[in-house]
Amino acid sequence: MSGNAHLPDTGRVLLTRRTAALLVLAGLWPLLVWPNFVRVVATDERAFDGGPTAYLLVHAALAVGSMAIGVALVVLGVRAWRHARRPATTRAATPVG
Repeated sequence: MSGNAHLPDTGRVLLTRRTAALLVLAGLWPLLVWPNFVRVVATDERAFDGGPTAYLLVHAALAVGSMAIGVALVVLGVRAWRHARRPATTRAATPVG
């Protein structure tokens, strides 16, 4: 049995602020790495041969997909951070009963 058995089921998943921060950091990583990688790929001699090559298109698709996942992780992490429960020391005391 979990330690939160006394809490009502709201149908929502509550994440800790630590987990939310991990989501944000994991989402920022591809947003920081892929733009530089795309710039390097685009200037590679294999990227164009009278037009975009499969090499460029595949790497562009990978970058777009990875960055889209990164944006989704950042959004989820920020939302989770905002809705995370505050530590007990900062929460206002609520009367029981």
